[in-house]
Amino acid sequence: MSGGNGDTISIAFGRGQLPLNLAPGTEVTVIRKAVLAKLPDQAGAIRHAFDNPVGSLPLAELARGKASACILICDITRPVPNRLFLRPMIEIMVASGIPLERISVLVATGLHRPNEGQELAELVGDPWVLANVRVENHFARDEADHVDLGRTRTRNTPVTIDRRFVEAELRIATGLVEPHFMAGWSGGRKVVAPGVAGHETIRTFHSARFMEDPLAVQCNLVGNPLHEEQLEIVRAIGDIYALNTVIDEERDLVHVTFGEIIESHLKAVDFISGATRIPVPRKFKTVVTSSAGYPLDKTYYQTVKGMVTPLDILEPGGTLIIASECSEGFGSEEFRDAQTRLVELGPERFLATISAKTLADVDEWQTEMQLKSMRVGKVVLYTTGLTDHERAITGVEISTALDAAIAESLARHGDGAIAVIPEGPYVVPVHEPR
Repeated sequence: MSGGNGDTISIAFGRGQLPLNLAPGTEVTVIRKAVLAKLPDQAGAIRHAFDNPVGSLPLAELARGKASACILICDITRPVPNRLFLRPMIEIMVASGIPLERISVLVATGLHRPNEGQELAELVGDPWVLANVRVENHFARDEADHVDLGRTRTRNTPVTIDRRFVEAELRIATGLVEPHFMAGWSGGRKVVAPGVAGHETIRTFHSARFMEDPLAVQCNLVGNPLHEEQLEIVRAIGDIYALNTVIDEERDLVHVTFGEIIESHLKAVDFISGATRIPVPRKFKTVVTSSAGYPLDKTYYQTVKGMVTPLDILEPGGTLIIASECSEGFGSEEFRDAQTRLVELGPERFLATISAKTLADVDEWQTEMQLKSMRVGKVVLYTTGLTDHERAITGVEISTALDAAIAESLARHGDGAIAVIPEGPYVVPVHEPR
């Protein structure tokens, strides 16, 4: 965290940076993650993780005697450095005796759209992997492609998981560990569920019963109902291992763990939590943030995450200004429908219509999360994407000039102090008075 006065500051936007031209005299507090040391030898760090796992045997020994393997990767909305680890992971498996044709990579889409063509090539990041290994998308709505594992004991969530993952003899999830506005932290168990879960599983633990729980928030695992259900699901499947990565603002690898899915994930969380959860001694009437740039700001759907993570430092009645390119538009048709209902019904009636549901409608949970920011203050969106109709159903105020939106907020609140969070939802400011 750093202070400034009238400085020119940039925030993440699309594939680049968006400068803020602030008026002289503006009291600026910039909130960033702690600087994390880059790994001087990323390939070596990955090999070391495979050879020195957390809570399991080394990868080479795990693969020995196995006839098949399935590797989960996150979809295009997560900037996971797949190009660094997929090929060495696969080569270790082959060297240990798993036939190359019996190794598959499964994109853990959850209920997101599939990643195909050039986008899939970008996601995988290594032409050798695409040329030699079967890479497929998960489809949550194809019920026949899932194995029914019954229901969780704690909250009675129906559990179905992609058959390709469940039936593989060696199961590995890979992902990025970062704050997640519902599940506490991304990565690890979350890549399995919702990543390759069936639609009823996903819609159950994205219902209001879970979403409105005060412990279902970023950076919290203790008592978090989503996290607890995810743990129960991965334990029901059986042995699963995970490669967990942590990256910095430049998207360079700064930490990697491998091992048993729960233990290795917690090890990565321990590493990143102190750098990401940033104490801030005051609240602000104007907070400026981003959707973390590409790929997270490709859609308005993903943009909602950046509206939730800074709420602890926003003064009630204050203004949250978020910049998101929305280069791919709005999001799913289901999300459009939910946002349309929000605008037509208003926040209170919309929440009332979803509160009694056992199964949430697809993607309406993101609208529900947007309501959390709208309850605290005013939300203003700056975007270069979205049609006029899409802008109308965001349910928030739209600004065509970011600097003007900031100036208007400062004037409206009569306060020259602002907080700026350049990397959006990857940073979690927490109000801790001195």
